[in-house]
Amino acid sequence: MRIFSSLSFSKIFLDGNQTLLTLSLPLNIPLDLEYTFSCPALWNKFPRVAGEVEVVKMTVLRKLKDYLEKNQVRYEKDYHEKVYTSQEIAAAMHVPGRELAKVVMVKADGKMVMLVLPASYQVEIKKLKKALQCKKLAIAKEKDFEELFPDCEIGAMPPFGNLYHLEVWVDRVLSGDAFIVFRAGSHVETLKIKYNDYARLVNPRVGDFTVHL
Repeated sequence: MRIFSSLSFSKIFLDGNQTLLTLSLPLNIPLDLEYTFSCPALWNKFPRVAGEVEVVKMTVLRKLKDYLEKNQVRYEKDYHEKVYTSQEIAAAMHVPGRELAKVVMVKADGKMVMLVLPASYQVEIKKLKKALQCKKLAIAKEKDFEELFPDCEIGAMPPFGNLYHLEVWVDRVLSGDAFIVFRAGSHVETLKIKYNDYARLVNPRVGDFTVHL
């Protein structure tokens, strides 16, 4: 959609009753610094410069932070330049590829399943098919699952499939790490938590289904 604004916002978020707009500011301002305006105040303050924005109900970063805090999980948040691959994120943040968790979506006998594995590994289909005990298996394309994550940028969903009613599998290599770092719904934001806390909240199934790149 388009909105008339004199600033270049990355997103616009509607709250539940759709009477308030929370505006996230450009990337040169901390992304967690947000302002809330009533609709009339918004239109009066920013009249007549068009720009593309995305409408979602709540930032997934805020949702994740609320979820972690509610469950008494300590976390570290970080920001990095806008990059799209897990290997690029690991390089930008100086994080070992084994510690950075990436999400891969697959279709197993027609059901969407979330896989969580280290950035420096890739899915090995034969191993995965054995772990999932399925007959038909394929890596899902973004168009197949983007509607499952309406609050995330495409390809930047966090590894919390339980929040999206998805079955989650973690590769055994990743389960041996003390901490994991993962995308928090965008291509510029990450969170870091203890793996044990992640496992406690998500309760993923663990299997051996990857090979090192």
